[in-house]
Amino acid sequence: MVISRTPYRISLFGGGTDYPAWYRENGGAVLGTAIDKYCFITCRYLPPFFEHRWRLVYSIIEDCQRLSEIKHPVVRAVLEMLRLERGLEIHHDGDLPARSGMGSSSAFTVGLLHAVYALLGRLTSQHQLATEAIHIEQDLIHETVGAQDQIFASFGGFNLIEFKRDSSFRVEPLTLRKERLDELNGSLMLFYTGLRRTASEVAASYVTDIRARTAQLTRMRQMVDEGMQILGGNDSLDALGDLLDEAWRLKRSLSGVVSNTQVDDIYAEARRGGARGGKLLGAGGGGFIVFYVPPACRKQVKERLRSLLWVPFRFDTGGSRIIFYSLGEDYAELDQARCRPGA
Repeated sequence: MVISRTPYRISLFGGGTDYPAWYRENGGAVLGTAIDKYCFITCRYLPPFFEHRWRLVYSIIEDCQRLSEIKHPVVRAVLEMLRLERGLEIHHDGDLPARSGMGSSSAFTVGLLHAVYALLGRLTSQHQLATEAIHIEQDLIHETVGAQDQIFASFGGFNLIEFKRDSSFRVEPLTLRKERLDELNGSLMLFYTGLRRTASEVAASYVTDIRARTAQLTRMRQMVDEGMQILGGNDSLDALGDLLDEAWRLKRSLSGVVSNTQVDDIYAEARRGGARGGKLLGAGGGGFIVFYVPPACRKQVKERLRSLLWVPFRFDTGGSRIIFYSLGEDYAELDQARCRPGA
Protein backbone atom coordinates (compact mmCIF):
# COMPACT_ATOMS: atom_id res chain seq x y z
CA MET A 1 0.00 0.00 0.00
CA VAL A 2 1.13 3.53 -0.82
CA ILE A 3 -0.21 6.87 0.41
CA SER A 4 0.76 10.13 -1.31
CA ARG A 5 0.19 13.61 0.12
CA THR A 6 0.01 16.50 -2.35
CA PRO A 7 -0.55 20.19 -1.50
CA TYR A 8 -3.15 22.60 -2.81
CA ARG A 9 -2.05 26.10 -3.82
CA ILE A 10 -2.81 29.81 -3.69
CA SER A 11 -1.99 31.76 -6.84
CA LEU A 12 -1.35 35.47 -6.31
CA PHE A 13 -0.35 36.98 -9.66
CA GLY A 14 -0.06 35.95 -13.30
CA GLY A 15 -2.98 33.54 -13.49
CA GLY A 16 -4.20 33.26 -17.07
CA THR A 17 -0.71 33.54 -18.55
CA ASP A 18 -0.18 29.85 -17.68
CA TYR A 19 -2.63 28.67 -20.37
CA PRO A 20 -0.90 27.17 -23.43
CA ALA A 21 -3.00 29.33 -25.76
CA TRP A 22 -1.18 32.32 -24.20
CA TYR A 23 2.33 31.20 -23.21
CA ARG A 24 3.08 29.38 -26.47
CA GLU A 25 2.94 32.77 -28.18
CA ASN A 26 3.88 35.20 -25.42
CA GLY A 27 5.49 33.31 -22.57
CA GLY A 28 4.00 33.64 -19.11
CA ALA A 29 4.69 33.65 -15.38
CA VAL A 30 2.86 33.18 -12.10
CA LEU A 31 3.67 33.95 -8.48
CA GLY A 32 2.10 31.82 -5.79
CA THR A 33 2.52 29.22 -3.08
CA ALA A 34 1.56 25.73 -2.06
CA ILE A 35 -0.20 25.54 1.33
CA ASP A 36 -0.61 23.01 4.13
CA LYS A 37 -3.94 21.67 2.89
CA TYR A 38 -3.59 18.38 1.05
CA CYS A 39 -4.96 15.74 -1.27
CA PHE A 40 -4.31 12.18 -0.02
CA ILE A 41 -4.28 9.22 -2.41
CA THR A 42 -4.20 5.67 -1.03
CA CYS A 43 -3.30 3.05 -3.60
CA ARG A 44 -2.79 -0.71 -3.38
CA TYR A 45 -2.93 -3.78 -5.55
CA LEU A 46 -6.40 -5.24 -5.09
CA PRO A 47 -6.23 -8.77 -3.61
CA PRO A 48 -7.84 -11.33 -5.97
CA PHE A 49 -10.72 -12.20 -3.63
CA PHE A 50 -13.30 -9.74 -4.98
CA GLU A 51 -15.63 -9.82 -7.94
CA HIS A 52 -14.23 -6.52 -9.22
CA ARG A 53 -10.62 -5.91 -10.30
CA TRP A 54 -10.64 -2.12 -9.95
CA ARG A 55 -12.13 -0.13 -7.09
CA LEU A 56 -12.17 3.68 -6.89
CA VAL A 57 -13.44 5.57 -3.87
CA TYR A 58 -13.85 9.34 -4.25
CA SER A 59 -17.13 11.30 -4.25
CA ILE A 60 -18.63 8.09 -5.68
CA ILE A 61 -17.52 4.46 -5.64
CA GLU A 62 -16.61 2.62 -8.83
CA ASP A 63 -16.23 -1.17 -8.95
CA CYS A 64 -14.99 -2.26 -12.38
CA GLN A 65 -13.81 -5.41 -14.11
CA ARG A 66 -11.88 -3.66 -16.88
CA LEU A 67 -9.75 -0.56 -16.88
CA SER A 68 -11.79 0.77 -19.83
CA GLU A 69 -14.91 0.77 -17.62
CA ILE A 70 -13.47 3.36 -15.22
CA LYS A 71 -15.46 6.59 -15.49
CA HIS A 72 -13.07 8.96 -13.69
CA PRO A 73 -11.17 10.51 -16.63
CA VAL A 74 -7.93 11.25 -14.77
CA VAL A 75 -7.73 7.81 -13.16
CA ARG A 76 -8.39 6.07 -16.46
CA ALA A 77 -5.84 8.24 -18.29
CA VAL A 78 -3.11 7.72 -15.65
CA LEU A 79 -3.58 3.94 -15.53
CA GLU A 80 -3.68 3.63 -19.31
CA MET A 81 -0.59 5.81 -19.72
CA LEU A 82 1.36 3.74 -17.16
CA ARG A 83 -0.01 0.50 -18.67
CA LEU A 84 -1.25 -0.99 -15.42
CA GLU A 85 -2.12 -4.65 -15.84
CA ARG A 86 -3.01 -5.48 -12.24
CA GLY A 87 -6.17 -4.40 -10.51
CA LEU A 88 -5.93 -1.54 -8.03
CA GLU A 89 -7.90 -0.03 -5.18
CA ILE A 90 -7.62 3.76 -5.05
CA HIS A 91 -9.02 6.04 -2.33
CA HIS A 92 -9.09 9.83 -2.46
CA ASP A 93 -9.37 12.12 0.57
CA GLY A 94 -8.98 15.89 0.48
CA ASP A 95 -8.64 18.61 3.11
CA LEU A 96 -10.65 21.00 0.92
CA PRO A 97 -13.60 20.46 -1.45
CA ALA A 98 -13.21 19.94 -5.17
CA ARG A 99 -14.11 22.63 -7.73
CA SER A 100 -13.12 25.40 -5.31
CA GLY A 101 -10.15 27.14 -6.98
CA MET A 102 -7.36 25.57 -4.93
CA GLY A 103 -5.86 23.41 -7.68
CA SER A 104 -7.53 20.29 -6.29
CA SER A 105 -7.92 18.56 -9.67
CA SER A 106 -4.23 18.89 -10.46
CA ALA A 107 -3.26 17.86 -6.91
CA PHE A 108 -5.30 14.71 -7.51
CA THR A 109 -3.54 14.04 -10.81
CA VAL A 110 -0.07 14.60 -9.37
CA GLY A 111 -0.84 12.60 -6.23
CA LEU A 112 -2.22 9.67 -8.21
CA LEU A 113 0.79 9.63 -10.53
CA HIS A 114 3.13 9.73 -7.54
CA ALA A 115 1.31 6.92 -5.72
CA VAL A 116 1.13 4.61 -8.74
CA TYR A 117 4.79 5.16 -9.62
CA ALA A 118 5.69 4.30 -6.02
CA LEU A 119 3.52 1.17 -6.16
CA LEU A 120 5.40 0.14 -9.30
CA GLY A 121 8.71 0.70 -7.48
CA ARG A 122 9.73 3.53 -9.79
CA LEU A 123 11.29 6.76 -8.59
CA THR A 124 10.05 9.97 -10.16
CA SER A 125 11.16 13.59 -9.96
CA GLN A 126 9.08 16.68 -9.21
CA HIS A 127 9.66 17.86 -12.78
CA GLN A 128 8.45 14.56 -14.22
CA LEU A 129 5.32 14.58 -12.06
CA ALA A 130 4.45 18.13 -13.12
CA THR A 131 5.17 17.54 -16.81
CA GLU A 132 3.15 14.33 -16.99
CA ALA A 133 0.24 15.82 -15.03
CA ILE A 134 0.11 18.76 -17.47
CA HIS A 135 0.17 16.30 -20.39
CA ILE A 136 -2.65 14.23 -18.91
CA GLU A 137 -4.94 17.18 -18.21
CA GLN A 138 -4.26 19.25 -21.31
CA ASP A 139 -3.56 16.59 -23.96
CA LEU A 140 -5.15 13.31 -22.88
CA ILE A 141 -8.43 14.40 -21.29
CA HIS A 142 -8.52 17.82 -23.00
CA GLU A 143 -9.42 19.99 -20.01
CA THR A 144 -9.20 23.77 -20.43
CA VAL A 145 -6.61 24.20 -17.68
CA GLY A 146 -3.38 26.08 -17.15
CA ALA A 147 -0.03 24.66 -16.10
CA GLN A 148 0.66 26.26 -12.73
CA ASP A 149 -1.45 23.97 -10.52
CA GLN A 150 0.41 20.81 -11.49
CA ILE A 151 3.76 22.50 -10.81
CA PHE A 152 2.81 23.86 -7.39
CA ALA A 153 1.38 20.44 -6.46
CA SER A 154 4.59 18.69 -7.52
CA PHE A 155 7.21 21.12 -6.24
CA GLY A 156 5.50 22.81 -3.29
CA GLY A 157 6.99 26.05 -1.99
CA PHE A 158 6.55 29.77 -2.66
CA ASN A 159 7.66 30.15 -6.27
CA LEU A 160 8.00 32.21 -9.39
CA ILE A 161 7.11 29.91 -12.29
CA GLU A 162 8.03 31.00 -15.81
CA PHE A 163 6.42 29.41 -18.88
CA LYS A 164 8.38 29.39 -22.13
CA ARG A 165 7.04 29.47 -25.67
CA ASP A 166 8.33 25.92 -26.22
CA SER A 167 6.06 24.73 -23.36
CA SER A 168 8.96 24.21 -20.95
CA PHE A 169 8.91 25.87 -17.54
CA ARG A 170 11.27 27.12 -14.87
CA VAL A 171 10.60 27.07 -11.12
CA GLU A 172 12.40 29.69 -9.01
CA PRO A 173 11.80 29.39 -5.25
CA LEU A 174 11.49 32.77 -3.53
CA THR A 175 14.45 33.29 -1.23
CA LEU A 176 12.79 35.60 1.28
CA ARG A 177 13.67 36.19 4.91
CA LYS A 178 11.64 34.02 7.27
CA GLU A 179 10.30 37.17 8.95
CA ARG A 180 9.06 38.47 5.60
CA LEU A 181 7.35 35.18 4.74
CA ASP A 182 5.76 35.02 8.19
CA GLU A 183 4.55 38.60 7.77
CA LEU A 184 2.96 37.70 4.44
CA ASN A 185 1.43 34.48 5.77
CA GLY A 186 -0.05 36.47 8.65
CA SER A 187 -1.54 39.03 6.24
CA LEU A 188 -3.41 36.58 3.99
CA MET A 189 -6.87 35.36 4.95
CA LEU A 190 -8.62 32.52 3.13
CA PHE A 191 -12.41 32.13 3.08
CA TYR A 192 -14.71 29.57 1.49
CA THR A 193 -17.62 31.12 -0.37
CA GLY A 194 -19.56 27.85 -0.61
CA LEU A 195 -20.02 28.42 -4.35
CA ARG A 196 -18.70 25.49 -6.40
CA ARG A 197 -17.96 25.57 -10.11
CA THR A 198 -16.01 23.71 -12.79
CA ALA A 199 -12.82 25.67 -13.48
CA SER A 200 -12.45 24.50 -17.07
CA GLU A 201 -15.92 25.80 -17.94
CA VAL A 202 -15.16 29.24 -16.47
CA ALA A 203 -11.73 29.33 -18.12
CA ALA A 204 -13.23 28.39 -21.49
CA SER A 205 -15.27 31.62 -21.38
CA TYR A 206 -12.08 33.63 -21.97
CA VAL A 207 -9.32 31.20 -23.04
CA THR A 208 -11.06 30.31 -26.30
CA ASP A 209 -10.60 33.93 -27.45
CA ILE A 210 -7.51 34.77 -25.45
CA ARG A 211 -6.07 37.24 -27.98
CA ALA A 212 -8.96 39.56 -27.18
CA ARG A 213 -7.60 39.73 -23.61
CA THR A 214 -4.06 40.70 -24.58
CA ALA A 215 -4.04 43.97 -22.64
CA GLN A 216 -5.27 42.36 -19.41
CA LEU A 217 -2.93 39.38 -19.58
CA THR A 218 0.08 41.52 -20.47
CA ARG A 219 -0.60 43.62 -17.38
CA MET A 220 -1.12 40.47 -15.25
CA ARG A 221 2.30 39.23 -16.32
CA GLN A 222 3.85 42.57 -15.28
CA MET A 223 2.26 42.20 -11.85
CA VAL A 224 4.36 39.09 -11.21
CA ASP A 225 7.54 41.20 -11.39
CA GLU A 226 5.98 43.96 -9.29
CA GLY A 227 4.88 41.45 -6.67
CA MET A 228 8.43 40.04 -6.54
CA GLN A 229 9.84 43.53 -5.99
CA ILE A 230 7.42 44.25 -3.15
CA LEU A 231 8.14 40.94 -1.44
CA GLY A 232 11.90 41.36 -1.84
CA GLY A 233 11.91 44.91 -0.46
CA ASN A 234 11.78 46.31 3.05
CA ASP A 235 8.72 48.54 2.72
CA SER A 236 5.24 47.67 3.98
CA LEU A 237 3.55 44.69 2.37
CA ASP A 238 0.35 46.73 2.06
CA ALA A 239 1.37 47.53 -1.52
CA LEU A 240 0.93 43.83 -2.27
CA GLY A 241 -2.70 44.10 -1.18
CA ASP A 242 -3.23 47.08 -3.46
CA LEU A 243 -1.69 45.10 -6.34
CA LEU A 244 -4.04 42.20 -5.59
CA ASP A 245 -6.99 44.60 -5.83
CA GLU A 246 -5.85 45.71 -9.28
CA ALA A 247 -5.31 42.09 -10.32
CA TRP A 248 -8.84 41.18 -9.24
CA ARG A 249 -10.38 44.02 -11.21
CA LEU A 250 -8.44 42.89 -14.28
CA LYS A 251 -9.46 39.27 -13.76
CA ARG A 252 -13.13 40.26 -13.51
CA SER A 253 -12.82 41.97 -16.90
CA LEU A 254 -11.76 38.72 -18.60
CA SER A 255 -15.30 37.32 -18.63
CA GLY A 256 -18.74 37.94 -17.24
CA VAL A 257 -18.71 34.59 -15.40
CA VAL A 258 -15.46 35.15 -13.45
CA SER A 259 -17.43 36.91 -10.69
CA ASN A 260 -21.07 37.26 -9.65
CA THR A 261 -23.22 39.32 -7.31
CA GLN A 262 -22.49 37.15 -4.26
CA VAL A 263 -18.74 37.31 -4.80
CA ASP A 264 -18.84 41.06 -5.41
CA ASP A 265 -20.75 41.53 -2.14
CA ILE A 266 -18.20 39.42 -0.24
CA TYR A 267 -15.33 41.41 -1.73
CA ALA A 268 -16.93 44.75 -0.89
CA GLU A 269 -17.66 43.65 2.68
CA ALA A 270 -14.04 42.56 3.21
CA ARG A 271 -12.80 45.88 1.86
CA ARG A 272 -15.07 47.72 4.28
CA GLY A 273 -13.47 45.72 7.06
CA GLY A 274 -9.96 46.81 6.07
CA ALA A 275 -8.80 44.29 3.44
CA ARG A 276 -6.52 46.02 0.94
CA GLY A 277 -7.26 43.58 -1.88
CA GLY A 278 -8.03 40.00 -2.73
CA LYS A 279 -9.13 37.60 -5.45
CA LEU A 280 -11.14 34.50 -6.17
CA LEU A 281 -8.72 31.62 -6.57
CA GLY A 282 -8.62 29.52 -9.70
CA ALA A 283 -10.48 30.44 -12.86
CA GLY A 284 -13.23 32.24 -10.97
CA GLY A 285 -16.95 31.79 -10.45
CA GLY A 286 -16.80 30.66 -6.83
CA GLY A 287 -14.79 28.53 -4.43
CA PHE A 288 -12.18 30.10 -2.17
CA ILE A 289 -11.28 33.77 -1.97
CA VAL A 290 -8.06 35.11 -0.47
CA PHE A 291 -7.61 38.61 0.96
CA TYR A 292 -4.60 40.65 1.96
CA VAL A 293 -5.53 42.04 5.38
CA PRO A 294 -3.24 44.16 7.57
CA PRO A 295 -2.93 42.33 10.93
CA ALA A 296 -4.75 45.12 12.77
CA CYS A 297 -7.84 44.54 10.57
CA ARG A 298 -8.02 40.73 10.69
CA LYS A 299 -10.61 40.60 13.47
CA GLN A 300 -12.81 43.13 11.68
CA VAL A 301 -12.68 41.28 8.36
CA LYS A 302 -13.39 37.95 10.05
CA GLU A 303 -16.44 39.49 11.77
CA ARG A 304 -17.77 41.03 8.55
CA LEU A 305 -17.40 37.68 6.75
CA ARG A 306 -18.70 35.61 9.65
CA SER A 307 -21.17 33.84 7.35
CA LEU A 308 -18.20 32.31 5.49
CA LEU A 309 -15.80 29.62 6.64
CA TRP A 310 -12.38 31.08 7.49
CA VAL A 311 -9.54 28.65 6.75
CA PRO A 312 -6.22 29.30 8.55
CA PHE A 313 -3.21 27.98 6.60
CA ARG A 314 0.57 27.97 6.41
CA PHE A 315 2.84 27.83 3.38
CA ASP A 316 3.96 24.33 2.29
CA THR A 317 7.54 23.69 1.22
CA GLY A 318 7.62 19.98 0.42
CA GLY A 319 5.44 19.36 -2.61
CA SER A 320 4.00 15.91 -3.33
CA ARG A 321 5.35 13.24 -0.99
CA ILE A 322 4.98 9.53 -0.36
CA ILE A 323 4.07 9.41 3.33
CA PHE A 324 3.43 5.65 3.62
CA TYR A 325 4.90 2.72 1.73
CA SER A 326 4.39 -0.97 2.55
CA LEU A 327 4.78 -3.80 0.05
CA GLY A 328 2.42 -6.27 1.77
CA GLU A 329 1.51 -9.65 0.32
CA ASP A 330 2.17 -10.03 -3.42
CA TYR A 331 -0.78 -11.62 -5.20
CA ALA A 332 0.58 -11.01 -8.71
CA GLU A 333 0.47 -14.68 -9.74
CA LEU A 334 -3.11 -15.16 -8.56
CA ASP A 335 -4.14 -11.89 -10.20
CA GLN A 336 -2.72 -13.00 -13.54
CA ALA A 337 -4.35 -16.40 -13.23
CA ARG A 338 -7.84 -14.97 -12.79
CA CYS A 339 -7.35 -12.93 -15.99
CA ARG A 340 -6.63 -15.97 -18.18
CA PRO A 341 -9.46 -17.13 -20.47
CA GLY A 342 -11.59 -19.68 -18.69
CA ALA A 343 -10.20 -18.84 -15.27
